[in-house]
Amino acid sequence: METEPLGEAKAARKLVFHRVAENLYRLETSGGYYALLKRGDKQFRRSLKTKDRKLADRRLVQLRAQVGNLTIGEDARLSFDEVAERWKAATQHGLKPSTVLRRESCIRNLSPFFKGITVRHIQPHHCERWLTERGVKMAPQTLVHELDTMRLIFDYAVRIGLMLANPAKDIKRRKIIAKPIEVPTREQFRKLIEAIRASDGRADSQRKAKPGADLVELLAYSGCRIQEATSLRWSDVDFDRNTLTITGGEIGTKNREHRSIPITDALQSLLLRLCDEANPKPSDTIARIRDAKKCLGTASRRLGYHRFTHHDFRHFFATTCIEAGVDIPTVSRWLGHKDGGALAMRVYGHLRQEHSFSMAKRVVF
Repeated sequence: METEPLGEAKAARKLVFHRVAENLYRLETSGGYYALLKRGDKQFRRSLKTKDRKLADRRLVQLRAQVGNLTIGEDARLSFDEVAERWKAATQHGLKPSTVLRRESCIRNLSPFFKGITVRHIQPHHCERWLTERGVKMAPQTLVHELDTMRLIFDYAVRIGLMLANPAKDIKRRKIIAKPIEVPTREQFRKLIEAIRASDGRADSQRKAKPGADLVELLAYSGCRIQEATSLRWSDVDFDRNTLTITGGEIGTKNREHRSIPITDALQSLLLRLCDEANPKPSDTIARIRDAKKCLGTASRRLGYHRFTHHDFRHFFATTCIEAGVDIPTVSRWLGHKDGGALAMRVYGHLRQEHSFSMAKRVVF
């Protein structure tokens, strides 16, 4: 067979390649197959990572298609920032504003590691430099967001013919260890509501605190996320059918779908009381404030509790429902999950200690 050296560097190391077919070469020492392709004035040399001829032929066909898809015009000189802007413009139409802002932040943090390099010439070692220099400084969740953004940008570049392969595809995601959730007990919940409603001695303090207590109760009795709860309008309440429709307002719910949940006795009592007090219009929002962070923090501090957040009362709702005997798939639907209960099982598989002990008393051997 005809023997052809592939480049001076290989020849200097006395690596001998035998040409076995068009664009296909075999390394004499290892028997591995390599491809040599040209597109415009650029040459592509790639290991096919196999010693099997049939497999090498199939991989060569795939590589030819990838190289043939490459852009050879002016776009081939685009930088990472320019490709990132194109990708963002092409994908952000279906995203929530918060997701768009997070992606913009990720792009700003990634850009310095690819400055001055055309996207076509970005190699895995450039991505690894980002990982070694920035990865040690980041929280695992932030690293995952940036890595996912990087991969999506490079996938887009491959799709439109600016790159042959994604240089970040082999970077491992850091494992995210979820913090244990803090679910208030029923007694803590009762005392928190009382503490929020109680006057602290200042004039008019009770009137100002009341909407905060009402919002915390709404979160606890509905299982809504804070944005979903503050978007609820009286037109979403159907007392005849005893259902509450959660739409998420203009922003929408997390999965962009409306859901209806049954109105429990506690939620019904709260809604009837609020309706009697305000005599609202159907277009009015049920909650009168956008968040209850301040009053929750103050009440938690005074009672010596963990600083509870809005989302802890979504956990309180789910945990209370499961402890009452509601099956996890049903609770999952009420929460707006789309996985049939897998996430709820992971999050709420370990229920409160008091419930665990009460269940243990039912076990008879």
